[in-house]
Amino acid sequence: LNGLFQGMGVGPSFITIANWFPRRERGRVGAFWNISHNIGGGIVAPIVGAAFALLGSEHWQSASYIVPACVAIVFAVIVLILGKGSPHQEGLPSLEEMMPEEKVVLNTRQTVKAPENMSAFQIFCTYVLRNKNAWYVSLVDVFVYMVRFGMISWLPIYLLTVKHFSKEQMSVAFLFFEWAAIPSTLLAGWLSDKLFKGRRMPLAMICMALIFICLIGYWKSESLFMVTIFAAIVGCLIYVPQFLASVQTMEIVPSFAVGSAVGLRGFMSYIFGASLGTSLFGIMVDHIGWHGGFYLLGCGIICCIIFCWLSHRGAIELERHRAAYIKEH
Repeated sequence: LNGLFQGMGVGPSFITIANWFPRRERGRVGAFWNISHNIGGGIVAPIVGAAFALLGSEHWQSASYIVPACVAIVFAVIVLILGKGSPHQEGLPSLEEMMPEEKVVLNTRQTVKAPENMSAFQIFCTYVLRNKNAWYVSLVDVFVYMVRFGMISWLPIYLLTVKHFSKEQMSVAFLFFEWAAIPSTLLAGWLSDKLFKGRRMPLAMICMALIFICLIGYWKSESLFMVTIFAAIVGCLIYVPQFLASVQTMEIVPSFAVGSAVGLRGFMSYIFGASLGTSLFGIMVDHIGWHGGFYLLGCGIICCIIFCWLSHRGAIELERHRAAYIKEH
C-alpha cells in the first residue's frame, strides 16, 4: 500500500508539466522535478534525527514514521491548495491554443482533442496501447531500470565479496552512486532543451554508451579509487535516460493521455525492469558467476540503446507531422 500511494504522485505531476510548459522548457522543468526524490531521500535522515532529538528514543516509531509522514502531508496540502493542473483552472487558454506548435498530431495529420465521452480505460487503449512510441519509451525504461536495479541491488555484495572492500569503503562507493544523480540530471535537462533542441533520446543513447564503458571499468578495476570513480559516473548517467524517457512520454501522447502513458511505463519498468536487474542478475551469478551478471547488464544497455533509437525515430516522425499540420493551417 505504501508503494501504491507513493506512486500516485507521478502521473499528476507529468500531466501538470505537460499542461503548463512547452516542449522547449520541459527538459529543465522535468529535471527539477526528477531530482525531488533524490532530495527527499536525502532529507529523511535530518528530519528523523531532529524528531529523535525532540521526542526521545522511546518514541522511535513516531520519530521514524509519523513525523516524516506529517511533513509529507503538510506539503501535499500546500500543493493541493496552490497548485493548478492546467491553464484552464486559471481562466487561461490551453497551451495548445496559445502555442499551435505544441499540438500532438497523429500520422493522419489530424490534431488530437480531449475526448469528452471516453473513459480513462478507453483513452488508455486508444492513445497509449496502440501507440508504438509509448511502447518504445516504456521499453527504454525497462532496460534502464534493469541496469539501475542491478547496480543498486548487487553493488554492495559485489564489492564486499569479490573486490574484498570493507563496509566503509563499500558505503563510500554506494554514496557516490546515489548522490551523483542530482547535478547530472539538472545538466541533462538543460542540454536536451538547448543543445539537442528538445530531442531527448540522442543524449540518452550517449549516456548509455558511456555507462557501458564504465560498467566494464567498474567490473575490471581493483583499486578503491577507480571503482568509486566508475560507480559515481554510472550513478551520474543512469538516471539521465530514465528522466529523459519521462520527458519523452509527455511529448509522444496527447496531454490528456500522459497519465496513462506514465502508468504503462511505470508498470513495465518495475515489474519487468526491476525484476531483470535483481532476480535474473542473481540467477546469472549463481549459475555462471559474476561475469554472467555483468554480461546481462551489458545486453540490457545495448537493448536500451536500440529502443532509444526507435523512440527517437518516432519523435522525429511526429515532428514532421506537426510541421506539416502547421504549414497547412
